[in-house]
Amino acid sequence: MAKVCHSCGKKPGFGNSRSHSMVATRRRFEPNLQKVRIQEGGRSHRVYVCTRCLKSNKVTKAP
Repeated sequence: MAKVCHSCGKKPGFGNSRSHSMVATRRRFEPNLQKVRIQEGGRSHRVYVCTRCLKSNKVTKAP
């Protein structure tokens, strides 16, 4: 599954997990994506959209 928002293109961020001894291991910060049906061009599609775009009404949900 592609972890990319359909509306804004938000992708996973990358960083380090730090243990108690400060050893760094790579990790991913996943965006909060939800699978929703959206209305686009008169048709409905099921896509992944981040919760920030859902909350700010950047996409219109299909009925």
